[in-house]
Amino acid sequence: MANQFFAKKSIDKLIADSQQPEHRLKKSLGPWSLTALGIGAIIGSGIFALTGTAAAGESGDPSFYKAQVLDLFMHLVRHGNLHDLAMYGRPPAGPAIAISFLLVAAACAFAGLCYAELASMIPIAGSAYTYSYATLGELIAWIIGWDLILEYAVSNVAVAVSFGGYFKAQLAAFGLNLPDKWSTPVFTPDGWSHSYFNFPAFLIVFVLTVLLVRGVRESARANNIMVLVKIGAILLFLVVGGMLVRPTNWHPFAPSGFPGIMAGGAIIFFTYIGFDSVSTAAEEARNPQHDLPFGIIASLIVCTILYIGVAIVLLGMMPYQTFGMAGEASDAPVIYALKQLGANHFFQTVIIIGALMGMISSLLVFQYGQTRIWFAMSRDGLLPRFFSSLHPIFKTPHWSTWIAGFLVGIPAGLVDIGQAADLSNIGTLFAFVLVSLGVIFLRKNQPNRPRAFRVPFVPLFPIISVVLCVSLMAGLLVVTWIRFFLWLAIGLIIYFLYSRRHSEFANQTLASSQG
Repeated sequence: MANQFFAKKSIDKLIADSQQPEHRLKKSLGPWSLTALGIGAIIGSGIFALTGTAAAGESGDPSFYKAQVLDLFMHLVRHGNLHDLAMYGRPPAGPAIAISFLLVAAACAFAGLCYAELASMIPIAGSAYTYSYATLGELIAWIIGWDLILEYAVSNVAVAVSFGGYFKAQLAAFGLNLPDKWSTPVFTPDGWSHSYFNFPAFLIVFVLTVLLVRGVRESARANNIMVLVKIGAILLFLVVGGMLVRPTNWHPFAPSGFPGIMAGGAIIFFTYIGFDSVSTAAEEARNPQHDLPFGIIASLIVCTILYIGVAIVLLGMMPYQTFGMAGEASDAPVIYALKQLGANHFFQTVIIIGALMGMISSLLVFQYGQTRIWFAMSRDGLLPRFFSSLHPIFKTPHWSTWIAGFLVGIPAGLVDIGQAADLSNIGTLFAFVLVSLGVIFLRKNQPNRPRAFRVPFVPLFPIISVVLCVSLMAGLLVVTWIRFFLWLAIGLIIYFLYSRRHSEFANQTLASSQG
């Protein structure tokens, strides 16, 4: 059994399996489509919603579970116990949230370089799951695959609910009022909302599921259009909002100092989740060895520039404390600031449309990435085989796509899990850590294997990536870590009850034990 836990799947075998006719995906994506996939995933609701929240910080009732892990650790080092712990919630970053965006971009850049090297070596669907299988063994691969399911599913439920709220509010602005009982989550953090179902949140996931079943080329074209619309809306905001900036709002620049910047980084990391989804398109890229690194790095650069620009302009328009208020000020700070400062109604409408397009394209890419991870896990036997079956006409993993659609759409219609969105952060950071370690392992174990892209200064850069990602994980709350470990525990139960017995290494382990 121990041999199976650490059994690694050879890169040549991974590539050979992907060429089997019953599992072969269409190769239809070029470098710009891959870049658009990355931008589509990265720029979602976060840039329009989380910037203000992260700048204003978050207070709460004193609670061990609401404390940052880093605060607990520092308090334990200084005092030797956890008595009289005063730090809880998240201190405000203020206008220095722009620095938070830059720091998180740096962490993502180091991880992105590692993703680029592995994607060029292992052009296989599955992203971090596949890379872990080739470098760290089956058990770690299962853990990271299960972790990625958490990342993609939880973030998409949160984005779908956010889209439903935005969509309902904009229809109301045009005099079309959807009944609350059919347009709000049934369960919220405050309890039962007396509604029946959040139909707009479910409907958008259902429509995107149909599009994804139809084919990746059609999905990529739709995503390209939405990416252009939302980039245009962001650029419009930078121009319109820039004319409403008051430099006095940038003071104090960092009201909580470096702890506030780190706390802000832990929140806005959610906005960077997505560049890794480019690697899930490896088997559908026409020239993966060169186009995947290009797509990963280019999407990170574009999004970082846009994020920092939005942060500087938004926090120059209004004092950061404003965005800590409940309601539209915290849920939709960009739109709130434009309304309060009397921006032209036409410009507001265009930016709102851009925000909606941002959410839709993010949902599209994440649903796409989730199904490709399931596809890869199923092909390896760790999930049931029907997850990797292809549609006879469209050549897409249709069962995975439909199941993913309902597993995201139905919860989006029932619950508001905004407070649990940090699970996506910790899951993604954990994946980044393992991918960075995978680069080091492969450089040591297979130094002569061709690499179309190479991370410079190995092992220094991968180690920096690990340190930065672990630091951001430490900025998350205790309750997030508890939820994460519970999710991993559920995954291990499934692995031991099903996946270990159906893995292609299971028969080898049985044969060796009988021999």
